[in-house]
Amino acid sequence: MSDTKNPTDKTLSVTSKTLTLKRPVEQGVVRQSFSHGRTKSVVVEKVKRRVIGPGDVKEGAPAATTPPVAAPKPAPAPTRPPQRPGQQPQRPTQASSRPTGVVLRTLTDDERDARLQALTEAKRREGEERRQAEEDAKRRAIQEAQERVEREAAEARKREEDERRRQEEDRKRKAEDEARRRLGADAPGQSAAPASAAPRTEAPRRPDSGPSSGGAARPAGAGQPSGAPRRAPLNATVPSSRPRPLEAESEAPRVIRRPSGVPGRPPAPPPKAPKAPGTDDRRRGRLTLATAHTAEEERTHSAAAYRRRLQRMKGSANEPKEKLSREVVIPETITIQELANRMAERGVDVIRLLMKQGEMHKITDVIDADTAQLIAEELGHTVKRVAESDVEEGLFDEPDEAETLLPRPPVVTIMGHVDHGKTSLLDAIRHANVVSGEAGGITQHIGAYQVTSPLGGKITFIDTPGHAAFTAMRARGAKVTDIVVLVVAADDGVMPQTVEAINHAKAANVPLIVAINKIDKPEANPQRVRTELLQHEIVVESLGGETLEFEVSAKTGANLDKLLEGLQLQSEILDLRANPDRAAEGTVVEAKLDRGRGPVATVLVQRGTLKVGDIVVAGAEYGRVRALIADTGEQLKEAGPSVPAEVLGFNGTPEAGDRVAVVENEARAREITGYRERQKRDRAAARGVTAARSLTDMMRDLKEGTGRKEFALVVKGDVQGSVEAIVGALDKLGNDEVTARVLHSGVGGITESDVTLAEAFNAVILGFNVRANKETREAAERTGIEIRYYNIIYDLVDDVKLAMSGLLSPLLREHRLGEAQILEIFDVSKVGKIAGCRVLDGTVERGANVRLIRDSVVIHEGKLSQLKRFKDDAREVVAGQECGMAFENYQDMRAGDLIECYRVEEIKRTL
Repeated sequence: MSDTKNPTDKTLSVTSKTLTLKRPVEQGVVRQSFSHGRTKSVVVEKVKRRVIGPGDVKEGAPAATTPPVAAPKPAPAPTRPPQRPGQQPQRPTQASSRPTGVVLRTLTDDERDARLQALTEAKRREGEERRQAEEDAKRRAIQEAQERVEREAAEARKREEDERRRQEEDRKRKAEDEARRRLGADAPGQSAAPASAAPRTEAPRRPDSGPSSGGAARPAGAGQPSGAPRRAPLNATVPSSRPRPLEAESEAPRVIRRPSGVPGRPPAPPPKAPKAPGTDDRRRGRLTLATAHTAEEERTHSAAAYRRRLQRMKGSANEPKEKLSREVVIPETITIQELANRMAERGVDVIRLLMKQGEMHKITDVIDADTAQLIAEELGHTVKRVAESDVEEGLFDEPDEAETLLPRPPVVTIMGHVDHGKTSLLDAIRHANVVSGEAGGITQHIGAYQVTSPLGGKITFIDTPGHAAFTAMRARGAKVTDIVVLVVAADDGVMPQTVEAINHAKAANVPLIVAINKIDKPEANPQRVRTELLQHEIVVESLGGETLEFEVSAKTGANLDKLLEGLQLQSEILDLRANPDRAAEGTVVEAKLDRGRGPVATVLVQRGTLKVGDIVVAGAEYGRVRALIADTGEQLKEAGPSVPAEVLGFNGTPEAGDRVAVVENEARAREITGYRERQKRDRAAARGVTAARSLTDMMRDLKEGTGRKEFALVVKGDVQGSVEAIVGALDKLGNDEVTARVLHSGVGGITESDVTLAEAFNAVILGFNVRANKETREAAERTGIEIRYYNIIYDLVDDVKLAMSGLLSPLLREHRLGEAQILEIFDVSKVGKIAGCRVLDGTVERGANVRLIRDSVVIHEGKLSQLKRFKDDAREVVAGQECGMAFENYQDMRAGDLIECYRVEEIKRTL
């Protein structure tokens, strides 16, 4: 191996251990900062890359490595290393002059270009690294300045806090000293020892300490050089031989203040007190950048965080808890959320099971009881199926013990045809004059009264209307009654409503008593009534039957006492009994909305005793009984079996026919009424669905050009029974083309909300025995809504029927006038074609409708625009005469065509 060094070779150094390649290396220590104020010192090494160019090779120094280009080829002649500036030219030594056997090569152009490119890239990288280092230095300087500012601010805040604490301690100490001084001056026997009463915090005055004021203790160490050790104050460290007061022993540790000896300079901060063993070294308070950099101890996680971590690790390793099996109460329908809550399961688990069954649901969807039972059993729970109707269990018809039953008055219902004297007969029995208050002389309300019979017993009467519209009232009367009195006028005989009353009595399976009324009239014929009753299977006693009959007169009062005796005997035969010592049950005979008293329901108590203060439920309404009013107007404290009474206290107007029951508390009442309200809403929705037409029917009507018209109405009445009768009568009106649609019906006066509803649907408001107040009338006038008032149901039904008849399309009837034949066609300028015709039969009139018939086929239908006789216009042309005709908007006329002339008459239709 030659001693001559090649610039491309690396310097190899042989050591006792290994063969290594040396590079210049710089080492340094970098302090890393982490979160929570933690730091760490790291030793880093930086290797400098030395790039050696052709003119930078020192004598005897190794040349820089070049990038790996093409493999070096041996050069034909050795090259000398370039001399550096300022270096003396080197003389060839003996070693370099004599031949070595190594041939030095010269660089090719590609190698030289590659080396120059590598050098340029190295210089560029060095420049970028230098700029990056400068930017990092600037950034660090800015960050250090910010940290220094924050640290100074934190120190200033700390000094202010210390000063504030010192001042508070001084004020507190001065107050304590003053208190002790006063206590020592006031206490007897202590004037001889004033020194013992002096505060122990006062230090003896020293010549170098300066004057002290206010008796405050002077801090020790003042005036000492900064390097000298500071002495603690006498009151803090030096034990005193004098007894210390009890107040001083309970004092909190005071902050030691050591002011610097330089005037005008703030006092130096007190030294940190040594930490007691076992105290917590963790940093308290908010962590800021300044406190993190000035912290001497390392910030670590709290013990609570460590415990939480251990608990999470243990919790994940624990075995799953055993699932509890619950008894789940499932009603007829339930939401998924409610089902999950009752099972104490997650809603997503329930939805996942439903998805496995192929059903997609949301958590708010409602599922049936069967699906809910499958889900609950799948999750390991037991199921208890209940129905919503179970809330009414035990509310009605609970049997009573035989020994608790006592006799009760009979309930008698007066039924019959309209204007047969039912109310007059009842007025004669009660010695009242109810019939005078009835509009039109007919009864349109159901009433309940109680009278005393000649035998001394009580009899309850229920008066029902006789009009055909009050079928529901008569049905209710027959349902709650014990005996039915059929009133038939002797001069009129059996009528349709009489037959209906007979059918109601048979359906209720109650005994029937016939009262033949108006026997005082000259045309009265009681025998005719008996004969007509035979056609309906009613055989009276005079004809060998079992039905009682009485010939009475409401006008003269004849045989009324016999009628009452017969009712009393019939009730004794029936042996009517009830238990008065139980919760009351009954039926709503009538209900209305009184402006001064609120909802008022006429209730007939059937079992038990109704008392003031009871909580009652009637249909979808409930309330607490505030008052009981008899038919005579007097206040009652309680109402027993078969006693009718007006009940005040309902939160809404119940419907006539609803059953009434007393419940134990309001919670049960709300539960029952809530269920009934839902049932009522569902039934109303079902009726709306059935009443509505399908889309196919609507499309068919539109295609045919005819649509079903609706006459919108809002009905308000005085009592529930009248409103029910009116709505029932209006539902029967109409046909396939027009129908009456009752948007809303209710009890009470007409309100502004009714006007708003009528305005939305362009409806008419009907008031039956009610009126609208001033504000409602003004609102109706502003919106153009018509309000009609009625007190007789006949007039109301007739007016609605007449108004609905106006919505019917008129009936078109064709009336033939005559026929003419075209003889010749004339073309007239500015007029068009004129047909010369001869009238074959009848007459032809100007303006009439015509048909053009060609070969027995109707070619055109229109109107006759011109009719001339010679050159003059003619109103009509009779048979046998010739005339000229012109059609409206039609010119295709030929000789030989027939013209048929006719008129169309509109006939108004009625329901």
